[in-house]
Amino acid sequence: MTESYVKEVRQTPVLARPEVLVAGGGFAGIAAALAAARLGKKVMLIERMFLLGGLGTSGLVTIYLPLCDGQGRQVSFGLAEELLRLSVREHCDGARGVENWLTHRPSDLATRAAGHRFEVNFNPQLFAISAEQTLLDAGVEILYGTVVTAVEREEDRIRTVYIETKGGRYAVLPEMIVDATGDADLAYMAGLETALYAPGNHLAAWYYYSGKEGYGLKPMGMVDQTEEEMARNPVSRLSTRSFRGLDGRELSEVTCLSHAAILNDVRRKKESDPTYEPVTVATIPQMRMTRRLVGAYTLDEGEVHKRQEDSVGMVSDWRKRGPVFEVPYGTLYSPACANLATAGRCTSVTDPMWDIMRVIPCCSVTGQAAGTAAALCRDYRQLPVSTLQNQLQMDGVVLHEDELV
Repeated sequence: MTESYVKEVRQTPVLARPEVLVAGGGFAGIAAALAAARLGKKVMLIERMFLLGGLGTSGLVTIYLPLCDGQGRQVSFGLAEELLRLSVREHCDGARGVENWLTHRPSDLATRAAGHRFEVNFNPQLFAISAEQTLLDAGVEILYGTVVTAVEREEDRIRTVYIETKGGRYAVLPEMIVDATGDADLAYMAGLETALYAPGNHLAAWYYYSGKEGYGLKPMGMVDQTEEEMARNPVSRLSTRSFRGLDGRELSEVTCLSHAAILNDVRRKKESDPTYEPVTVATIPQMRMTRRLVGAYTLDEGEVHKRQEDSVGMVSDWRKRGPVFEVPYGTLYSPACANLATAGRCTSVTDPMWDIMRVIPCCSVTGQAAGTAAALCRDYRQLPVSTLQNQLQMDGVVLHEDELV
């Protein structure tokens, strides 16, 4: 008879006792780790790949979407802006609107509103290395090739996080945790309430190429298009299927389908351009929305321009001009857990709002807020919001829409 389960009995060595453990090295994790370290905390950042940036680098979604409302006002500040500037420090191809914003004063509202939004295409490898150096300079310990396999929760605190590395299985005993995995992995493992993205994800197959037209990014399938771009040139889907993004076999299938689409596209391009070659392909599945926390508060798309008294920063709608959202602190943590907060694309929002909050600027905003909160308390639920807001303001974050230029 085939066994359905195998019982394990083992002793696991303790690897570290960080004051703040950040799981996931995407933009949210980078921001969270940097914010906590700059406030003097001992921070460990664990990342399953060997490159920081998540979907923005390994996934080749190398578009730093807008920090502005599309009407001339910057709305996301602090680390969201710092990381954008870092992304173009070594290289900027001039695409999108970053030069318009970096060369004109905030008072030049008409100039900014008439031009492109505050966004840019960036080089994934150069950003990842620059981010790595920035974190190391801040004293963050980075542990690559590391995945969380389990957590041990005692009542309302997570006591132990189990990880797997090349060296084997270890235990990490953190005081505070930021779940920036993108899939709310730690929240799910801790038994906190989570929710799945009902529509699922469409197949994507992005790659960089070189040929007669030069060097560029070729997005295929699931592409982040604004309403204006969709009206001009909508991108065709690669498949009618949708994918949850939370199963190993499904993700393996998605990867194979993506690779096949890239190969077919390259073969087609080479018929008219023999010099056409793929330079790099995405090395992680391009899943945007999978699983999220159900937090103390759930933000909805209908709360546009609404004042949130516990705001930890603002974000815009990358898809269209005008909307501004204040992000409530309650979207980051669960009432059931004292020492875990989420950041990035797994915070507590409704399905319609999820498509807005999953992108790089929003991940950076929530990452900074979560990392700052982790440095200021031992219980996210008990942290006075005014204390968190004061620190965020000191670090350059603008909290409310009526404070904008």
